[in-house]
Amino acid sequence: MQPKNIGLYFGSFNPIHIGHLILANYLAEHSDLDEIWLVVTPQNPFKDKKSLLDNASRLEMVALSLKEYDKLKPCDIEFHLPQPNYTIDTLIHLEEKYPQHSFSLIMGEDNLKSFHKWKNYQVILSRYLIYVYPRLSEGKVLDALQGHEHIVYIKTPIIELSATAIREDIAQGKDVRPMLPPQVWSYIDKWGFYK
Repeated sequence: MQPKNIGLYFGSFNPIHIGHLILANYLAEHSDLDEIWLVVTPQNPFKDKKSLLDNASRLEMVALSLKEYDKLKPCDIEFHLPQPNYTIDTLIHLEEKYPQHSFSLIMGEDNLKSFHKWKNYQVILSRYLIYVYPRLSEGKVLDALQGHEHIVYIKTPIIELSATAIREDIAQGKDVRPMLPPQVWSYIDKWGFYK
């Protein structure tokens, strides 16, 4: 297998929407990353589990939406790790499984502002590049992270689409088709998800 520089884009993707695709594809086309792996997270301890669709359905939606993109891949690595799982564990596991590849993190600027609260964040920062895309959010990035050599800002389009708002709209019978890849909309509609 050819060594690749892989960007890891984590999310619950509940559901994946065009904002996620625009961002992932932009990074694949406008950075030195060879591939973007969309890592579907089992459940974030900070998120309400009631509104979280099961792992298999969310992974299926991600897989359906990435079929036509050579540089974007679905990744279910975290489904196979003990819970609760931390990003540092996932990174170490991926390095062991794919020693030929190099891995980087992709995160929104809003996440960078709370990055110092992550488990072993200094280790992540010393060993991996972090590609940061702009988000509209309050607060500021910690001084220690300003201008850090491992933090790479990518000027992606700012897309403020929210999976939460999309789920609420579906529950209220609103038409959300423009916000979702067509295959994802068909899948949600077929199974009556988020109703």
